[in-house]
Amino acid sequence: MSTILGQNSYGKSENRVVRIVREGPTHHIKDLTVSIALSGDMDEVHYSGSNAGVLPTDTAKNTVYAFAKEHGIDSAEQFGMRLARHFVTSQPGLRRARVQVEEHAWERVETTGPTCHSFVRSGRETRVGRIGYDGERWEIVSGLQDLTVLNSTDSEFRGYVKDAYTTLEETSDRILATEISARWRYRWSRDGEPAPDWDRAYERARTNILRAFAGTYSRSLQQTLYAMGSHVIERSGGEGGEGGEVDEIRLSLPNKHHFLVDLTPFGLTNDHEVYLAADRPYGLIEATVLRAGAPARIPADLLRDR
Repeated sequence: MSTILGQNSYGKSENRVVRIVREGPTHHIKDLTVSIALSGDMDEVHYSGSNAGVLPTDTAKNTVYAFAKEHGIDSAEQFGMRLARHFVTSQPGLRRARVQVEEHAWERVETTGPTCHSFVRSGRETRVGRIGYDGERWEIVSGLQDLTVLNSTDSEFRGYVKDAYTTLEETSDRILATEISARWRYRWSRDGEPAPDWDRAYERARTNILRAFAGTYSRSLQQTLYAMGSHVIERSGGEGGEGGEVDEIRLSLPNKHHFLVDLTPFGLTNDHEVYLAADRPYGLIEATVLRAGAPARIPADLLRDR
């Protein structure tokens, strides 16, 4: 045979599941998109078409909905872990499961009456999780995407390389805006060890990203990115980094350029007041920040794997 099978997986992608919990007149909602990828002893189905070891992808879809009913959805990570453990431990031919979860946030509509069951889709970012399990070790990567932020000052861009094609003028005061995508990998990897509180850990990472963005005088978007990553790692597990929950974080920051509009043709002076917001093309800054001594395991292209 002149060819052999390489890496492979199969599963069911983008299963939309909404779980409602009713506590009298007060309802709670969890809205997820769940994608499942399974791998293991799959050579024969590729070589001969035998499905003897194949769990149908439709079954994977059904498992998502059944688990939402039977076990509920405490957090995106916990739900993904429950699914990953089920597939690996219940099917002898499956060696590894990867579950990717996106959580779509809803905000409660405040009313003057007794009902608490109305919601509006939140304008917040999308929370994401990627759960890997091989029967012994976990790899939990959480994150967020489409978190749009803007600093109206405390940003500059000067002292850069210039060549024959450089037209950009230096500035000591500019708008810095970006749409943050981030993935961070937790140190925890084994059952029997204390696991993070996934919801609290997520909110802590999000808060530290925003604090770093707001609190960093930016001479470059790269500098701001590194400050964000360092804040998340150094303060994971609580202020001062107790517990050290996060070992690695990768961030992708498109530079959402805002250009001062030339108002002189109209006899007007633009004193950093009126800008053109350009959506493309844009600069794209990406980097991984690691706890000293920790390995890099988050793929460079993961933030574009949607």
